[in-house]
Amino acid sequence: DKKMQLAITSGMLRHHGRHGAQESHEMASREIISGLLRHYGRWRLQYLYRKLIHVACVCAGHNASRDVVTLVKSILFHRRNPLHFHFITDTVANQILSTLFQSWMVPSVQVSFYDADELKSEVSWIPNKHYSGIYGLMKLTLTKALPSDLSKVIVLDTDITFATDIAELWAIFKKFTEKQVIGLVENQSDWYLGNLWKNHKPWPALGRGFNTGVILLYLERLRRIGWEQMWRLTAEKELMSMLSTSLADQDIFNAFIKQNPVLVHQLPCFWNVQLSDHTRSEQCYTEVSDLKVIHWNSPKKLRVKNKHVEFFRNLYLTFLEYDGNLLRRELFGCPSQASSESTKLQNALEELDEDDQCYDFRRERIMVHRVHLYFLQYEYTSTEDDTDITLVAQLSMDRLQMLEAICKHWEGPISLALYMSDAEAQQFLRYAQASEVLKNRKNVGYHIVYKEGQFYPVNLVRNVALHNAKTPYVFLTDIDFLPMYGLYDYLRKSIVHLDMANTKKALVVPAFETLRYRLSFPKSKAELLSMLDMGTLYTFRYHVWTKGHAPTNYAKWRTATTPYKVEWEADFEPYVVVRRDCPEYDQRFVGFGWNKVSHIMELDAQEYDLIVLPNAFMIHMPHAPSFDISKFRSSPGYRYCLTTLKDEFHQDLSRKYGSAALKYLTAQRNI
Repeated sequence: DKKMQLAITSGMLRHHGRHGAQESHEMASREIISGLLRHYGRWRLQYLYRKLIHVACVCAGHNASRDVVTLVKSILFHRRNPLHFHFITDTVANQILSTLFQSWMVPSVQVSFYDADELKSEVSWIPNKHYSGIYGLMKLTLTKALPSDLSKVIVLDTDITFATDIAELWAIFKKFTEKQVIGLVENQSDWYLGNLWKNHKPWPALGRGFNTGVILLYLERLRRIGWEQMWRLTAEKELMSMLSTSLADQDIFNAFIKQNPVLVHQLPCFWNVQLSDHTRSEQCYTEVSDLKVIHWNSPKKLRVKNKHVEFFRNLYLTFLEYDGNLLRRELFGCPSQASSESTKLQNALEELDEDDQCYDFRRERIMVHRVHLYFLQYEYTSTEDDTDITLVAQLSMDRLQMLEAICKHWEGPISLALYMSDAEAQQFLRYAQASEVLKNRKNVGYHIVYKEGQFYPVNLVRNVALHNAKTPYVFLTDIDFLPMYGLYDYLRKSIVHLDMANTKKALVVPAFETLRYRLSFPKSKAELLSMLDMGTLYTFRYHVWTKGHAPTNYAKWRTATTPYKVEWEADFEPYVVVRRDCPEYDQRFVGFGWNKVSHIMELDAQEYDLIVLPNAFMIHMPHAPSFDISKFRSSPGYRYCLTTLKDEFHQDLSRKYGSAALKYLTAQRNI
């Protein structure tokens, strides 16, 4: 019901403007529920909700994985039904989307994945000139790829935005005649009319032909009529004269429909308003409010010409930057098919004591953040000698300017976790695409951890970066440090020299700092020592937190020519190189304080030797203090909770490592 849908959407937007995100979400949910109850009555509402809607997408690579998230958000925003997404993916998209949906935990949403590699042989024989490559042909294989008991599915391109409830589109299946098996919108460009340029010869089509960005596929009926054989025969016949497809699956679908017009159900054009150049999309609607699906089917995407393009852009950008956490809302009247993860989370939350002074800290530890791995293109080829090493770090929006410098100082692979909102992630994308330095580096994995809660979950974010390093060794650092030039090669040699493959070692890279924003970076240890003597450089945090790095023994390092072992001391938090299978960071520590200290303590508890490298160094660059350190300094409650968490960490360490862990408690009490 359109009026009801508009009331719901405007109610949500009204509340969202007036209140904070969480409150807005809850109030809007209440308004939706009472509105629906008034409108439909309880029994009819529950009947509506039982319908599970199936949606299929072919999604390959990093860019398509980003696009499909915006599509999914637009569907989730309007939907009132449970959904089942079916993704035909390559390895990259599978890893990205499976992690995203697992961590998103949207109620009443199921997700299934199908291996595109297994389907390649079905379509690889078809020569295809379209920029989507072999994946552009895979919609032809859906009767085979999807479960044999699935009777109907909506098939969507990744460059689609919904402006209405997808259930309205699903309902059109009921309007199919007995013979109709496929629902499509007419093509809004003149492509199939064959008059775009001299000697332009398109594939055969019925009239203007059909666009395959939005398809209703009646799978059950397609299987019955022998679809797999029919489309193959059509393709083979046409390829004899056409030699290749220009528009991938669309050409074959159209040639098939030309031969079998009775099988197609023409959908109203507002179900696929095509915004490519040379389209007649503006003749498809009188009011923009009539639109239901917008299709950005030009390689130029948002830069197409259309008198309403600003309206379309804003609608698209709304979902692009929309806070995905708000889509975790329950569907009223729909028995939630809670995953085991969300049930575990719910149980853990119920066990927390809301009167506990440190409730917010404890809640933060068990919160599940949405994670989008490999947000940008990533390519890495492993080295043959098994000594490769990834620089691992985390950052938020205010440290973005450090990225280019780090890339210039470290040529090896990098794994970065970025703590950002949906809108900030888009700003980061634009920044990275505009930077020559970042554009040219394909061996940097950028993983977005989406913001939620009131603390910076620093160790959770670090763990995301650590878990997604692909090399046998990792250099655990912070984004505001610049490694010395050549550190990557020096560390790889040290890994061999110190036999790290067969021993438990953590190699310490001594840390220094400058208070100057413009620094002539030292090219050697000798140059660094002279800058230290002149007072242009200092040992890291010597004037505010000496204990953090004192055990590195800088006096010994000045003259050292061989690696030397140091002993753990309380509050030691050096930056280290370890094997990738090292312990992860303890996620109870959020915001400022003890996040690295606890990690080094656990390395020591596991009997890693701490070895300082004599010819390695890194320099901390100055920046404004973080929001979390300001909170720590100004809030007694924050400091009290940090002390409480430390005590609990010590107890857990004792339980885990027995009497050997007593030294940590003793050291803490002696401070």
